[in-house]
Amino acid sequence: MIWNLNRFARTEEQKAAQRAMEDSTIPPSETYVQTVWRRFRRHKLAIASMIVLAVITLLALLAPVITPYDPTAITPQFSAPPSAQHWLGTDQVGRDVLSRLLYATRISLLVGVVTAVASTTLGVVLGLISGYFGGFVDMLVMRVTDMVMSFPYILLVLVAATVFEPGLGTIIGILVFVDWPSAARLVRGNVLSLRETNFVKSNVVAGMPKRHILLSEILPNTLAPVLVYATNVTALSILDEAALSFLGQGIRAPQPSLGNMLNGAQSLSILTGKPWLWIPPGLVLILIVISINFIGDALRDAMDPTSND
Repeated sequence: MIWNLNRFARTEEQKAAQRAMEDSTIPPSETYVQTVWRRFRRHKLAIASMIVLAVITLLALLAPVITPYDPTAITPQFSAPPSAQHWLGTDQVGRDVLSRLLYATRISLLVGVVTAVASTTLGVVLGLISGYFGGFVDMLVMRVTDMVMSFPYILLVLVAATVFEPGLGTIIGILVFVDWPSAARLVRGNVLSLRETNFVKSNVVAGMPKRHILLSEILPNTLAPVLVYATNVTALSILDEAALSFLGQGIRAPQPSLGNMLNGAQSLSILTGKPWLWIPPGLVLILIVISINFIGDALRDAMDPTSND
């Protein structure tokens, strides 16, 4: 009986020790994506910005479904204040401001995203080729980059917008042309430093294809600054499109954009007596740009390899 009790006690001790070992087991290390997300969540403004940007984007995408009027339709009510029929009032020719605002937001987001993706992709490809292969290719790419960046930015954009026919495609093409050199120089600098690292040299010695080295070894290690750069380009492209449209060199009426909506509200009488014509587009433009900038700042801190957890 005593032997059975002792054996039962030893069994319970073994079970307790096993449970203690299981409880004290170190959890598996988190992945890089999990680390970035954990750091990103600390930025409360970035999380709030993501929510704001998601709501604005959703409303813009659903504009054909939720807008009460066609954005170019003219009603008998000219410069009418907000009412039950027109929640944000109407403009000088009787068009519903809310409908135009949602469609204008679609234009701004489209310009920002497409410009950022196209210019960053072009810059990454040219930067990878220039930094890795060097020689004549590097010299050619960098001289073209220096030439484009030597022109005054806003002057180059205005001249190009004047020469070519105004429109959405023209604006995106112009902004891509002036934005890709910065991405190319950024990626080239990272490639020059990564090319001398041991893990890249070991792949070269092992006879790995250059495509594998560029896409599997170098590119993943330069994505962090590229993503942060892309967020900045998105915000700047939205502002550039609004500026061009405001100056009459971008999206032109009757097609709505945040810039030409502000252009139609620049007289003193409208600024003082009809705030519904300029406050909504101005507020949406500010919210979009600030939200993107906050998200970019949080990404920069979250992807910083020197950050202390």
